[in-house]
Amino acid sequence: MVFNSTLGQGLETSTYAKEIIFSIIIAISGLILFALLIGNMQTYLQSLSVRLEEMRIKRRDSEQWMHHRLLPQELKERVRRYDQYKWVETRGVDEESLVQSLPKDLRRDIKRHLCLNLVKRVPLFANMDERLLDAICERLKPSLYTECTYVLREGDPVDEMLFIIRGRLESVTTDGGRSGFFNRGFLKEGDFCGEELLTWALDPKSAGNLPPSTRTVKALTEVEAFALIADEVKFITSQFRRIHSRQVQHTFRFYSQQWRTWAASFIQAAWRRYSRRKILELHRLEEEEEDDEEYQDYDDDDDEHDDNDINEESALIRGRASSSSFGATMYASRFAANAMKQVQRKRGVSTGFISLQKPSEPDFAAD
Repeated sequence: MVFNSTLGQGLETSTYAKEIIFSIIIAISGLILFALLIGNMQTYLQSLSVRLEEMRIKRRDSEQWMHHRLLPQELKERVRRYDQYKWVETRGVDEESLVQSLPKDLRRDIKRHLCLNLVKRVPLFANMDERLLDAICERLKPSLYTECTYVLREGDPVDEMLFIIRGRLESVTTDGGRSGFFNRGFLKEGDFCGEELLTWALDPKSAGNLPPSTRTVKALTEVEAFALIADEVKFITSQFRRIHSRQVQHTFRFYSQQWRTWAASFIQAAWRRYSRRKILELHRLEEEEEDDEEYQDYDDDDDEHDDNDINEESALIRGRASSSSFGATMYASRFAANAMKQVQRKRGVSTGFISLQKPSEPDFAAD
């Protein structure tokens, strides 16, 4: 051992027993640490290989099922893309099952650590007390959506409320398919959708049927979100009633896509009505000026007739009678024409605007 420890070196081996024992301990410790490192790496690789093997088995089963059901190539690609995205995000670990297996107190602390900052980004929940925030975090479920996936479709029942963590979505509405109406918006990190479920849950008279979606929401990129299902939203809204504050209602209106669309349509309708009234007023003034000019020209011609026939009294009486009758007829015809024009313009104003139904008011009052 003395020879091996000094091999290739010009050092002289110590003859003290303590130094020799210290060198032996250092060498053995290094071997043990190296063996532990190799063991940990082997364990990690084995666990990773196990999850990879499980993923391969699951993918193989999925491929066999899609082949058996004769799914088109487009649907197959969507399924593969979702499986790949889920694997990249979770590495095969079922986070929800892992957290649910822990004690309640520990589970609440973990959920708070994972979700609290994300929930506070949502303006609707920003100013709530810690107890309500803990209740919200405990009930949130992670959701993943691949690109071009439809999260909600207009007219379909809304079964969950989504809070966007990452990604970009497109929100479109046609107000129930009404022709001539189209509104488009975008959702990003910190936004939410499915607020119809909140309005439905806050309504004490709401039936068991879920509310229909007023918008079509489509993922433009890969999206990660937290979801509150209908039953959980019912629980959260029961806590809203204890706040006794109108600020939550104003915040809900300000950040709700449905309320924003209605407000924009209402403002546009008011501006159009104002513009149409101004145009009608200008047309009316122009027509009155034209009528005054024509009547003045007619009076001048009538005066010339009176000067030429001043010596014939009977002709003068007949001329005046006929002229007055002709003037009355002309005024009546012009009045009828103007009245018809105004009626047609009012019809044009009423039919040109597409009214958008006001969203239902959520009930934030306490019982």
